[in-house]
Amino acid sequence: MIKLFKIAIALIFTTFTLNATEPHKVLTFNFKTIDGKNITVKEKKNGLDFVNFRGKAVLLEFWGTHCPPCLYSIEHYKKLISEYKGKLEMVAIEVQMTPKDELIKFAKAKNMNYNVVTQKDAGFFVNYVAQRAQWRGAIPFLIALDKDGNILDIKKGYLPENYVKQLVEIGIKGANSIAKEAKKTEQNSTKDSNKTIAINKTTDTNKTK
Repeated sequence: MIKLFKIAIALIFTTFTLNATEPHKVLTFNFKTIDGKNITVKEKKNGLDFVNFRGKAVLLEFWGTHCPPCLYSIEHYKKLISEYKGKLEMVAIEVQMTPKDELIKFAKAKNMNYNVVTQKDAGFFVNYVAQRAQWRGAIPFLIALDKDGNILDIKKGYLPENYVKQLVEIGIKGANSIAKEAKKTEQNSTKDSNKTIAINKTTDTNKTK
């Protein structure tokens, strides 16, 4: 899990960081889900601030109703949402331009228990993410964020359920907490290593005597 987090950190700064040398007004995006829920997102230096979902891990997916790997992933996401209820949110934006009325029927038939949005309703946000994350249209496309809105990973293509679950668990705990734990573990490991070296030196000295 720690290895996964370190890989993601490198990815954050190469594909999704705003240019800190260019001050500008923080952008805010507002759009509705297919069942009328309001979602507000503000840009963030190393991620996205889903205002409605602060304190929760968030999975943002670009998908399509005619995309086989997207459809195969639906069951995985439903399970994760149920397992981590209250700690995880998902925002799935359909980008194959399926009409809203058809998408509503589709989501109902699939019992999708997470936030589904049409590209038409979230067009400006989709374009913004595409520019920042260098998205070129391939789906499924997933962005995983931790509870503080920090990007954990950006992936295109089908992802195994266990991989996404790892991201969710990191997201719930928070990137900063994981980093602190890793640093603490590394420090303890160094201390143990130094103790071992000291003990070995003492033993060698006693043998010499």
